[in-house]
Amino acid sequence: MSGSVEGFLVNPEELRSLYGHVPRPEGVRVRSVHLDWRGPTVTLRVDLPGFPASPPPEWAEAGMDAVQCQFAFCAVEPLLCAKWEPPAVADLCAVPFGSERRMRVSVAGTGVDLRFECSTSVVVRHVSAFRRGPGGDDGGPHLFRNKLDARLFGSLPATHRKVFYER
Repeated sequence: MSGSVEGFLVNPEELRSLYGHVPRPEGVRVRSVHLDWRGPTVTLRVDLPGFPASPPPEWAEAGMDAVQCQFAFCAVEPLLCAKWEPPAVADLCAVPFGSERRMRVSVAGTGVDLRFECSTSVVVRHVSAFRRGPGGDDGGPHLFRNKLDARLFGSLPATHRKVFYER
């Protein structure tokens, strides 16, 4: 399966403002997979490939070296999770099919094999920068682009925080 997610993003502006383009989600570290029965929705939290050449000044001053965001896929049905063994590094591919604005998504690579069908509207959420810790850890401070996120979170919230993982 091949195809970029970029054409399906409803809000690519944030990523374009950072990188000058939307980075291809190839070789991304998949940090978490969140399933929400409302929608139903699959939300992937991933580290984007590379760091912006001209990051925001506050990111550079803080010594950040990685960018993370969520991709939210709505109206998911069916879903197959054949493998989840973190740490996971994968290519995220999306290919349209049918006539009802649907697509097939594949998240496949080392430690992960996830496939599903969903609507062709993908939302980018919670864009942040962080400094990778030992072994690629992302548990330290995060600087969020969204003002509300920046006010609410200085680091990644616990996975039960619905305001972060389910909105």
